[in-house]
Amino acid sequence: MTHRFKTFGLAAGLLLSSAPVAVLVPAAPAVAQQRQSITLEDIWAKGTFAAKQVQGFNWMRDGRYYSSLDKGEVVQHDVTTGQATQTLVSAQQLRPAGSQQPIAVEGYEFNADEQKMLFSTDVEPIYRRSSKANYYVYDRAGQKLVPLSAGGKQSYATFSPDGRRVAFMRNNNLFVVDLQTMQETPITTDGQVNKLIHGGGDWVYEEEFEVSKAFQWSPDSKQVAFISFDESRVPEYNMQEWGPLYPKDYRYKYPKAGEPNSVVSVSVYDVAAGRTAKMDIGPETDQYIPRILWTQTPNLLSIQRMNRLQNKLEILHADATTGKSSVAWADTDKAYVEVTDDLRYLKNGKQFIISSERNGYRHLYLFDMKGKLVKQLTQGNWDVSEFLGIDEAKGLAYYLSAEASPFERHLYRVDLKGKGKQRLGESGGGTDVVNMSPDFRYYLNYHTAANEPVTVSLRTAQDGKAVKVLEDNAALKQRMKDYGFVPQEFFSFKTSEGVQLNGTTIKPANMEAGKKYPVLMFLYGGPGSQKVLDKWNSVDYYTWFQMLAQQGYVVAIVDNRGTGGRGAAFKKATYGQLGKLETIDQGEAAKYLGAQPWADKARIGIFGWSFGGYLSALAVTKNADLFKVGISVAPVTTWRYYDSIYTERFLKTPQENPSGYDDNSPVQFANQLKGKLLLVHGTGDDNVHFQNSVAFTDALVKANKDFQQLYYPNRNHSIYGGNTRLHLFRQMTNFLQQNL
Repeated sequence: MTHRFKTFGLAAGLLLSSAPVAVLVPAAPAVAQQRQSITLEDIWAKGTFAAKQVQGFNWMRDGRYYSSLDKGEVVQHDVTTGQATQTLVSAQQLRPAGSQQPIAVEGYEFNADEQKMLFSTDVEPIYRRSSKANYYVYDRAGQKLVPLSAGGKQSYATFSPDGRRVAFMRNNNLFVVDLQTMQETPITTDGQVNKLIHGGGDWVYEEEFEVSKAFQWSPDSKQVAFISFDESRVPEYNMQEWGPLYPKDYRYKYPKAGEPNSVVSVSVYDVAAGRTAKMDIGPETDQYIPRILWTQTPNLLSIQRMNRLQNKLEILHADATTGKSSVAWADTDKAYVEVTDDLRYLKNGKQFIISSERNGYRHLYLFDMKGKLVKQLTQGNWDVSEFLGIDEAKGLAYYLSAEASPFERHLYRVDLKGKGKQRLGESGGGTDVVNMSPDFRYYLNYHTAANEPVTVSLRTAQDGKAVKVLEDNAALKQRMKDYGFVPQEFFSFKTSEGVQLNGTTIKPANMEAGKKYPVLMFLYGGPGSQKVLDKWNSVDYYTWFQMLAQQGYVVAIVDNRGTGGRGAAFKKATYGQLGKLETIDQGEAAKYLGAQPWADKARIGIFGWSFGGYLSALAVTKNADLFKVGISVAPVTTWRYYDSIYTERFLKTPQENPSGYDDNSPVQFANQLKGKLLLVHGTGDDNVHFQNSVAFTDALVKANKDFQQLYYPNRNHSIYGGNTRLHLFRQMTNFLQQNL
């Protein structure tokens, strides 16, 4: 359920009224007749509306070229023209010894001098971000392909900065391979499943801190820093895997709110000496180490330390040889501090840049190595959404922000004195995602808007001008016209409490004056999330919403309090009582939408997944009079069942805040259900356990409430694979047609 937990501040001067207004997207012209009809098969079986991307993109070290995957081959392109210049590795060169077939490349990277490459194949997902694969090392000069290791699949294989070695994790232990001899040396040997992990995150770190790979090469390639997770005290969760005559048990460590977490330690391995030193992270064991990062100073490791309540984040600087550490910087908040990847150390060895919400919006700050503020680099009533890095030769910091509008994200740069701020790229709305070249001369820009699929362009960092459009999805844009896609329309309104909420709608084409239409509200609503954005949404929901609009439904999305785009105060308003204000706001949104001349207020439904599933279940019980139907997919139904890091960040522990856990649990309000409910869950959900829907089902049965339920055997939190999504969305469509 994790998000990057960024907020994007409301731009000063943005005019928002209490009536629906299209603040970003012009209304579509009237269509004389319905175009081709969108089908579920178009969305889930045929890929009719899938957007094209640029696959396997990698910047090359000299700044003149980049590479990409093309039909299993690695092709080099000229940065200045975007034209292919040569095939670096052909498919035939990727045949293992004794095989007539090349490996199926799923990922690749170069070493430092780009003479060796790592290829991954047979990738096997574990959880959301973790995986293991067969890695191969390819020598470009000798045109030789060899397995990285013969000991089984590996995880997170990574070249050393000098390109002479590769470190990886296997079976909870760390290893390093010398590429000249292909000799494999274990860094650790005592790793054990469900007990001790070296170099890889445990389940909750992976899900909530986005830590899967938990080791880092030092810049001089002499040392490997790694995090170890002692899971021995963490309770196990047991899922049954259905299929055989006797179902199998799958057990893994999952710390629910208030339960013991892994005890974490940080160590540094000296490659030449074969010696490991433990870093001093303090005497407290009930804490988090969400990040480690080598500084630009030799032998100096940066360690981020956070207390269990997550309202204090510290940076420790540790001597990698002795392990001695000291606190260099700290950030505190009355609610919580978010972990990001925004920390960068300057090559001068004297300063670092990090982001903070200490003034109510996320901004970039320059500090010296002792934590003394040198300069606040960005400021204003808006947030930096991502820090992309520093061009130290020119003294420029690059970042994405919502300065233009809370609905948008664009690329900016500013100098290290906090001056000369400049927006790069084209003017106008939409959302940009940026991949900067290592030398900060060029960047790859992925631009979308609410009604425009992605355009991928190569641009210069000097002025943001386009060098070449690599993918414009022209065919998809024409297909959208052929199928009569209607535009999203953005609006805002004020609730009875005077809270301004933003939303967007997708309406049927050629709506008839005086006719009342059913409304389906879609929501996620979790802390720091944002669904109301001038951004192309995924095929999953957006195209289904277009299909529903063709069938006569209005689809509406409203971001409640607690979501991003409005600053820290708006986002953290829900602290300590998840579900309370969110449900109030979604109820206010239902009233507002129901009062529109085109809406049938007696036919309003609500649909959400994960946190959205939680809120939809809460909405149809606590606000039962407002919603005729609800679809709740993979919901949390009591926060007591969810993981420690996410839940305690927003609610403290259940021991400290029991009412925060129970007062807004759908289980407590099952007896208030009046409308129709469809409850959906995968039995193999390692994230939001099926246990949540079991508890809600039990409460609904005890309350003698009728409802419909779908469970998908062995499917995880995303509920996909084969015909699964097609089947699920057919059931949801049928449910709406029959009940809304």
